[in-house]
Amino acid sequence: MFFFRGNDGAKTAIIVAGGGFVYVGAMQDSFPHALELSKRGYNAFALIYRPDPQAACEDLARAIAFLHENVDELGIDMQDYSLWGGSAGARVVAWVGSYGTESFGEKRYPRPAAVIMQYTALTDVTGKEPPTFAVVGTNDPIVPYRVMMDRIKRIKENGTDAEIIVFPGLSHGFGLGEGTIAEGWIDKATEFWLKHLKNH
Repeated sequence: MFFFRGNDGAKTAIIVAGGGFVYVGAMQDSFPHALELSKRGYNAFALIYRPDPQAACEDLARAIAFLHENVDELGIDMQDYSLWGGSAGARVVAWVGSYGTESFGEKRYPRPAAVIMQYTALTDVTGKEPPTFAVVGTNDPIVPYRVMMDRIKRIKENGTDAEIIVFPGLSHGFGLGEGTIAEGWIDKATEFWLKHLKNH
């Protein structure tokens, strides 16, 4: 894990990059996000995981456990943490968010306050999803944006807060969206997370 330090005792975000479970595209999909969040005062961790769906979920569960076990040493607040992911990484954060750390080799730790997903065509909805925020472009050759819209709709139908922003013309892998129509989406995602903090 790479630690992008925010304010002492501030809330924590864990970011999981994409890479199609072949590699970990941290330069595009997690380091920029972690840096941006740390500039806003949050403690952000970019996870480098083993590029395999099961192993990646186990690595994220281990990271959540490690951070919970070391809050004082690291100077972070893990209450109402958030999970962020792009592409393959978005699947990982959704799976761990829905099934919990206890499903991936760790003891049970609290679920995230919010899951933030970028461009992934995950379809399964378990009814145990945390509040979920998603972004995607209409010209994504890998992810049909309507698949993401449908999943968000189904999460909402289960009574869980969920939002999606669809950006006309954008392709896959736009990261923070700087210089594109998506610029500033991280502000909306952060607001969504903060809305779900149990203790403001």
